[in-house]
Amino acid sequence: MSVSNQKEYDDNFKRKRSREIIFGGFLLTVSLLLFLSFFSFFFNWKADFSSINHLLDRDIESNNILKKIGSNVSHFFIYNLVGVSAFTLPILLFKYGVFLFFGFKIKNIFKELFWGIYYILWISVFCGFYFNSQSVFTGIIGFEVADFIIDYSGKIGLILTLTFTGLIIIVIHWKFFPEFLKFPISKKEAETENKISDEKVSAETELKKRDLIVEEKSNDDLKKELNLEINKIEDEKFVEEKSKELIKKVGLYKPELDLKKFVFPSIELLKNYGDGSITINEEELEKNKNNIVNTLKNYKIEISKIKANIGPTVTLYEIVPEAGVRISKIKNLEDDIALSLSALGIRIIAPIPGKGTIGIEVPNQNPSIVSMRSVILSERFIKSKMDLPIVLGKTISNETFIVDLAKMPHLLMAGATGQGKSVGINAVLTSLLFKKHPAEVKFVLVDPKKVELTLYNKIERHYLAKLPDSEDAIITDNNKVINTLNSLCIEMENRYELLKNAQCRNISEYNSKFVNRKLNPELGHTYLPYIILVIDEFADLIMTAGKEVETPIARLAQLARAIGIHLIIATQRPSVNVITGVIKANFPARIAFRVTSKIDSRTILDSGGADQLIGRGDMLFTQGNELTRLQCAFVDTPEVEKITDYIGSQMGYSQAHILPEYKGEESSKLDIDIDDRDALFNEAAEIIVTAQQGSASLLQRKLKLGYNRAGRLIDQMESAGIVGPFEGSKPRQVLITDLTSLNKILNND
Repeated sequence: MSVSNQKEYDDNFKRKRSREIIFGGFLLTVSLLLFLSFFSFFFNWKADFSSINHLLDRDIESNNILKKIGSNVSHFFIYNLVGVSAFTLPILLFKYGVFLFFGFKIKNIFKELFWGIYYILWISVFCGFYFNSQSVFTGIIGFEVADFIIDYSGKIGLILTLTFTGLIIIVIHWKFFPEFLKFPISKKEAETENKISDEKVSAETELKKRDLIVEEKSNDDLKKELNLEINKIEDEKFVEEKSKELIKKVGLYKPELDLKKFVFPSIELLKNYGDGSITINEEELEKNKNNIVNTLKNYKIEISKIKANIGPTVTLYEIVPEAGVRISKIKNLEDDIALSLSALGIRIIAPIPGKGTIGIEVPNQNPSIVSMRSVILSERFIKSKMDLPIVLGKTISNETFIVDLAKMPHLLMAGATGQGKSVGINAVLTSLLFKKHPAEVKFVLVDPKKVELTLYNKIERHYLAKLPDSEDAIITDNNKVINTLNSLCIEMENRYELLKNAQCRNISEYNSKFVNRKLNPELGHTYLPYIILVIDEFADLIMTAGKEVETPIARLAQLARAIGIHLIIATQRPSVNVITGVIKANFPARIAFRVTSKIDSRTILDSGGADQLIGRGDMLFTQGNELTRLQCAFVDTPEVEKITDYIGSQMGYSQAHILPEYKGEESSKLDIDIDDRDALFNEAAEIIVTAQQGSASLLQRKLKLGYNRAGRLIDQMESAGIVGPFEGSKPRQVLITDLTSLNKILNND
């Protein structure tokens, strides 16, 4: 949606809401006036009888709270029409007034109007039968209708008519059915019913046993002796047909229904710095062009063509040199051109990839602000179908630049202090908050500085993930970072196990199968949200934890792409001992803000250029190919606070998304009492020894347990000497080789 279309849409919306608010206020006023006049009429109708039909006579007074208008209107609705049931009218008007005034959606207004009239008539006729005379309770309509029915069918006919029409209200409007009534039964009847139920279950069990015996007898002797266990696998065609039948009955699975009332943040929460248009300074452009041409002429370099692409902060001058001019000669004049233009941040691209031109990037004297609001409203972002769309800012040609984090698959951000890294992280997170539902993405936020990401604590129950029994969702303690990274490795392995069982290659295929109800939740399958790990200062972690942090990050970077775990790492210290070869090899997507030296630029980008940026969000982006210069979208801290307040104020999940439990090496020495062992300990031990694989996930699959209980069983086996200590992501070593040795241990215990 373009900016002009969005503005037109906003104007239309405001006009519509203005009309709704005014009309809603009118209905509220009328409903209150009617209610007050009706209420007062019941106490003063006899005294005010003389004022009826004398509305214009100022000498006649009325005792009604709304004077003669109140008494005349009340007399018309109550005495002449429907009696006490007239109170239904102000109630209906008040209801719709509230709906319109506060902008609530009105569902099927004609249906509600029908039931309102139905109630008015039924109550009026009932009062006509009960009071058996015309009064303020019955009105003329109630009395006459009741009298008419009595004349033709008697009182019994009227009672049956009222009963039947009242039953319609109870069943159709109130949705109350006879089976909702539960009558108590005697103790003897209950015992008889339970006995019959038990006999039925027993008979069914016996019948199943007999069938099983018949099937076993029909098999050959070899099957009888070996007790062969056969895993029955359904045909893929049958699964497909069954899933289609299920979809017809219940529809596709929609993860967002967990929070079906969730409302995405409004664009009004972002500050309006303008529509993002650029003011063209022709005088500045002409001056820069002349300086470039003259500087090149001084070195006997002729130009056949020059063109300017104006961006928000930088203008790209594309030049076509005359034939025979060496490109390296122009490249070496970078400092001379910067001197002639008296500008900081001159960068020469020789040649521009995909074009037969040479580019000279020159900062604008009056740069424009690229606001987050303008890029969020861009048509590219609104219509984006990417899995994880991130709008980074605008290019030199003033085009909104959007990338898919799911395709990157990880992002490395680096730059000197105060050059825009924190704003860049906020831009990434804001993009996803405006585009993805809480059921689709979860964030694991690591903030060693303890001040940059604290605002996102407010959306803990919507978007954040954390370890079990962890108080804060934002991780600031380095020890907890190590546990979290290893927990993500466990989550990665669990997800790969799910993908293997579902015969899927990546998270998109898996979730597509689950949405189309081709995977059974009873077998452990569930919808998998994307998990995004954000580390705001990676250098601090490397200095304090070293290999303990680098190893799990390297594992996640190498393997976690397919199962929807993505990493965003930022650092203000782009040195080789922080951004190591292992990290660089697995982070092809990189963002470089301004740095102080060419060495730092090469460490981040494997090329120069970041040292020639002008700061304040000016950055270079690469995804393993050419460099793209961007102006990062600006989102200020108050804007982020408004967004998180808006999301946090809505109903969320009961808690943050819980990651698998991870226990470090300090938990390897266990002393568990035999009496505290799990009831499934012996069975679990036999499974582990038979498979010779000390894995909690194996117990989850075989015994259909949760991860925590399976982990406790593994710890109890370690205490009993059946499996070895924890070895990181590897399965534990099984110390018992056969079931005979295991039985000896169990019998001795």
